[in-house]
Amino acid sequence: MKIAPQITMKNVPHSAAVEAKILEKLQKLEQFSDRIMGCKVTVEESQRRQHQGKLFSVHIDITTPGKELVVNKVENEDLYVAVRDAFNAAKRQLEEHSRKRRGDVKTHVEAPRGKVAKIFPFDGYGFIATHDGREIYFHRNSVIEPTFDRLEEGAEVAFLEEQGKEGPQAVRVAAR
Repeated sequence: MKIAPQITMKNVPHSAAVEAKILEKLQKLEQFSDRIMGCKVTVEESQRRQHQGKLFSVHIDITTPGKELVVNKVENEDLYVAVRDAFNAAKRQLEEHSRKRRGDVKTHVEAPRGKVAKIFPFDGYGFIATHDGREIYFHRNSVIEPTFDRLEEGAEVAFLEEQGKEGPQAVRVAAR
């Protein structure tokens, strides 16, 4: 960390043990990402819920190049649990920021598409002709939109494919 961390205690008596725990958690964050420029941690006692006792809240503000990550008021009756939960949230935000910075983006595979080639309404099944020339079996219970009874031959559908007992079959068939 390029700038020394700032730890502020509001309405909480100073505790070397709490400060040591916060510094330990900060070191773990630094091991995870070497791009942390500075960090401010605020621990305070909230007086809002008198019937439940004291609530401790932790606020973390992490500065990295091009982005400021903020964890807002993680609250708990146990101060150490509040610190742990706040730093876990900070770690998740730091992971997400690092992933975006590296260009790692989650991609979602688009469902395969095809056309209803044959449909047997009285028997409750049909076949989908895929764009690569295969025929995939589907059952009445696999159709989610529209209902099986409203599906017609030639309709464009998207589906998920899985291996059935007698070969590939379509699940979650939806008209497009």
